[in-house]
Amino acid sequence: MSRIKVIKDVSDFVPILGAVSTEVKKDVFTDLADEWKTEDEIEEEYGEEGKEALQLFEKMKLVESRWQHTETETKKAYHTYYSSVHIDASVPVKEISEVLYVAMLDEDKFEDYEEEILEHVREGENFAKDISNRMNLPQTTLKSIVKRSLHLDYRGNRIHEINKD
Repeated sequence: MSRIKVIKDVSDFVPILGAVSTEVKKDVFTDLADEWKTEDEIEEEYGEEGKEALQLFEKMKLVESRWQHTETETKKAYHTYYSSVHIDASVPVKEISEVLYVAMLDEDKFEDYEEEILEHVREGENFAKDISNRMNLPQTTLKSIVKRSLHLDYRGNRIHEINKD
């Protein structure tokens, strides 16, 4: 089935750019566009970084899953959800620069932002506008950080920590 990802919100660029921000992520994403693969197959071929990339793609809803039978068991397999991307956005330069800044942040700086947001959320302060004001960040930047994060998610106007089960 052919599905098209329509980007209307500028912060939706972050998952797409994040999907190809390292060679391993790009290779995993490309492989998943070509065929269905299990997490074990990804980890065997690309190591822990490949497994983390798969988790990121799943959180960002860039992959779909199905149960696939192997010789001995049934495992969850993954494939890219979209076959193409349609960009339909008219964005002020200031906002696109914020989005691209977050998408290109090095991991250490990104993790600093992510940890600070997590501290606010764990303290019970989870309204995006309040966190944005406290951290002195534009809301576009905050939203982009949350969309890039494996540990944070938006629910309405609130930011929540994603619990790993």
